[in-house]
Amino acid sequence: MVQYLETDVLIIGSGGAGMYAAIAAADHGANVLLLDKSIVGRSGATIMAQMTVAAAVGEEEPDDWRFHLKDTIAAGRDLVDEPLAKILCQRAPEKIWQMEEWGVGWARSGNHLTQVHAPGHDRKRCVYVDFLNTGPATARTLRNQVRKFDNIRRVSDLIVTDLVLQDGRAAGAVALHLETGQAVTIAAKATVIATGGLTSMYNRNSASANMGGDGYALGLRAGAELIDMEFVQFFPIGHLAPRMTGMDPIMWDPFRYKLGGRLLNGKKEEFTQNYGAPEDGKYVVTRDAATYAIFKEVEAGRGSPHGGAWLSFEHIPEADLRAAFGPVIDKLANNGIDLTKMAIEVAPIAHYHMGGLRTDDSLATTLPHLFATGEAVGGANGANRLSGNAISETFVFGELAGRSAAALSHSAMPDIHHAAQPFLDIIAEASNRAGGGMTPTAATASLQTIMAEDVGPFRTADGLRRALDNLAQLAATLPELPTGGAMAFNQQLADWFGLRNMLVVARTIATAALARTESRGAHQREDHPGLDQAWTYNQVVRLDGDDIRLFRSEVRRLAQEELA
Repeated sequence: MVQYLETDVLIIGSGGAGMYAAIAAADHGANVLLLDKSIVGRSGATIMAQMTVAAAVGEEEPDDWRFHLKDTIAAGRDLVDEPLAKILCQRAPEKIWQMEEWGVGWARSGNHLTQVHAPGHDRKRCVYVDFLNTGPATARTLRNQVRKFDNIRRVSDLIVTDLVLQDGRAAGAVALHLETGQAVTIAAKATVIATGGLTSMYNRNSASANMGGDGYALGLRAGAELIDMEFVQFFPIGHLAPRMTGMDPIMWDPFRYKLGGRLLNGKKEEFTQNYGAPEDGKYVVTRDAATYAIFKEVEAGRGSPHGGAWLSFEHIPEADLRAAFGPVIDKLANNGIDLTKMAIEVAPIAHYHMGGLRTDDSLATTLPHLFATGEAVGGANGANRLSGNAISETFVFGELAGRSAAALSHSAMPDIHHAAQPFLDIIAEASNRAGGGMTPTAATASLQTIMAEDVGPFRTADGLRRALDNLAQLAATLPELPTGGAMAFNQQLADWFGLRNMLVVARTIATAALARTESRGAHQREDHPGLDQAWTYNQVVRLDGDDIRLFRSEVRRLAQEELA
């Protein structure tokens, strides 16, 4: 039996961007179905984010969105979609104040918001919620707003397997209800992809387990275009050692902002200045530069004992540490970490993806009636995301995508029963497949290893070709991987569909990375060092049958007077 649902606006993914889109669409009168492969409002990247949010609110010092835009464009190494980035920077301040009205609780200094100076910014621009609480507070605030709308229906444990088309436009989706094993068809007048990024495709990452590029694969298979897929951002100071449980591996960043933690090599020497990125006692080096510097020190035999770098707060008075870390100090003590007496080891970790679905200024993709939001949107960050822009994207792009999708709620409800059948057949065929050998879970681990070894922050043609060969071999096993077991909560079946998405998305990254014969931002080619001005193009990806097709596209620019 197949369950049938219909809605004005279907939102796939319920992290911060998905929830903001749902609020905006519902506020504009649309009936909304907000679904998630995990628990609505409690999955995705937003709830895990512990850092800061960039917005030119000018509370600590004079600021303007144009200054924020200038820093965003500079961080993106000449590949930023400037009209999209303008929307982000121009509208971010109003969203900060809206979230404040909704009760998020931004940190304050006296009668104004506290702002800090994050890497790549020319001034104090980033707000936060105290003591590693920015993401959880943001998610909680948005959940509370979602609950206020009777026209938002929330469904958890629903894995969208494919988008359904009618008359050349997105008309809904087919999904698998994990709790029952039942197939579901969803007719929708407009669909929003809010599934986040792809960093769980790497075995060392800061993402939640469901960040495997699902939205990119869904859009690509349906005919939408992707852009900038080669640019995967690696967070330079993910926790490496000593062992730490119950805490986010990227928790060190905001404290390094505040306190000026020292990044040291195995000889306990500062080293970023040797790679053109001096810090001068402050944390100002951008993420791509820090990642490169750490990798090169390790490669030269000057890494820390576990293959990373030291991060030291030992020069900071204990009172200042407690003032900055608050209750986090006690959590660290429970993990045997005393920052007054010891440095910890850090190393780069897959953190964010700059690429994604190609959109216009309304966040409409190249497939009619399909929109994207949050990290699923490509282009606004170019080759490297500016620190603090991720949650700003969640707010700004979430609201814009929801509003744009709601504008289509006057159209007729599509009839997708016939068009959905091939995708229902895929679910039926994949379900409860007997067999031995490698499980989908083990195959996913193999894919993560392939990506880490040959499609990481530093790449070569030989490594990328090897990755593509290995991915092809892994893809050939997909039809035979066992998914047997009870239909209810069949995790092997869920992992099979996740792997199906990961395989096509991994190929887009490796293919685009192989084609870009230069080093720019988060894409570094060891065999093509240095930025090549001839490569000041975005790469666009389309799917032609099973083949990945690449096209160059001119970077969208603003007129000079818009940047002044």
